[in-house]
Amino acid sequence: MQVAPGTDEDHRVTASEQTATGRDLIEAGDAVAGSMCRAAATVVFEPGAAKVSVDPRFAGSLRTVADEAAALPVPRERVRAGAVLAFAVEYAATLRGNGRTARSDGWFDPRPGGRPAADELAEAVVAAARRSTEERRVRHLGYLLAEVGVSPDVDPELAGRALRLAGSLSWRQLALLAGVGRRDRVPLPMAPLEDEPRAWTTWGAREDVTDLQAAGLLAPSPVPARPGATLPRLRAADLRLTRRGVLVHRLLVLDLLHDDAVAAALADLGLPRS
Repeated sequence: MQVAPGTDEDHRVTASEQTATGRDLIEAGDAVAGSMCRAAATVVFEPGAAKVSVDPRFAGSLRTVADEAAALPVPRERVRAGAVLAFAVEYAATLRGNGRTARSDGWFDPRPGGRPAADELAEAVVAAARRSTEERRVRHLGYLLAEVGVSPDVDPELAGRALRLAGSLSWRQLALLAGVGRRDRVPLPMAPLEDEPRAWTTWGAREDVTDLQAAGLLAPSPVPARPGATLPRLRAADLRLTRRGVLVHRLLVLDLLHDDAVAAALADLGLPRS
């Protein structure tokens, strides 16, 4: 007996295919972003029923990328994709409430031969969130998307640069940048950093600082040791954000990174919190 070849009409629709909508994607982010995902989805897909609002053009950009990513096949990547959009909504609503208006320089408009820059960045942010197995970073990727949406001094290339730099950094490195960025409000310890600590955790954290210096995110730059030379010991209080560091700190809104994460990063360095 011969079996007739199947057709598209014979394809059995799965439950995931039935419910793969952009709204479902944002709501699926609750495992990372919590219960506010449902409210964020309402802001984007049913703004008339929402208690807060974002700029309609920003919401439209999020709808586009959410619909395009709705059928992601890897469950945890789907969670992170939904969460990053929910965090973007959360921060965009806060910015709007504080009087910061969405940019009007064509950021949300189609470009000749291409999509709006807003849609391209939103897609890149979702892709970065999908790769972020350190899921605490997802919140600040969403903040970047919202922050750029109100920052006309940030062009697409600069936003992409900040996103690539963020993707190269661990959670502890982001916490260290946050600590240095708020050093005027919360002074950093004056104790010197060990150059070759014996404990592995402390050694790894010290390497994180050195890598941030080498990447041009923190000053002063690492100084190569010369034979017989005695170099002054670097202190946490000596560290400063470079302009590159300021870019990452500003667009990822590291001012809002939790104090306990900064304290944990300093503890990993073997330093007390001042």
